[in-house]
Amino acid sequence: MKPSKSVFFFILLVFVLPVSAYVTIKLFQNKYEKLPVYKTPSKDNLLKHIGEYHFINQDDRPLGQQDWDNKILVVDFFFTHCLSICPKMTSGINGLSKVFVDDSTIRFASFTVDPNNDSSQQLKKYSLHLGLNMKYWNLITGNKKDIYKLARNAFNVVATDGDGGPEDFIHSDQVVLVDADKNIRGYYDGTKPGDIKKLLHDIKKLKNEN
Repeated sequence: MKPSKSVFFFILLVFVLPVSAYVTIKLFQNKYEKLPVYKTPSKDNLLKHIGEYHFINQDDRPLGQQDWDNKILVVDFFFTHCLSICPKMTSGINGLSKVFVDDSTIRFASFTVDPNNDSSQQLKKYSLHLGLNMKYWNLITGNKKDIYKLARNAFNVVATDGDGGPEDFIHSDQVVLVDADKNIRGYYDGTKPGDIKKLLHDIKKLKNEN
């Protein structure tokens, strides 16, 4: 065997084949590996009944079951006068909404945790001020007790107890990915670009799964 051929086979065995195997495995994982399913602690999956709550969006439009059924949901909890984690979360979700701007299978839902101050008019003002892409994104307000019940018992974004009363307040950096069957499939730190990138990757994976 000539030296040149020996070098060629050495490179093939040591570099090319391992890299090819790695790329093949990653492509398989990205395309076919399923995301985990997170179980909710309550016996009744509140997400199945999310459309029964009386919520309105930034356009003062009531939201119903048709807004949630058979859709992949990206959910977070924020408030418009938050100056810490919320602007970062909103910016990250805005970026995602632009990626899926023409995809009607994806919905973005941001619930205010301060509905007493965040009226639909305030939410609209907030969206316009930040130049948010609202095609498939609802900024949501409604009854505080209902919002807090969903945050704790359906989406599980906080571990604290509370009744949604005047002194109760939720402040979470968690963004939740929900599949079309209303199962939670992932949690992400909405303030970290790396987590938002992973969320983008997982949305695509979930779409392929469906």
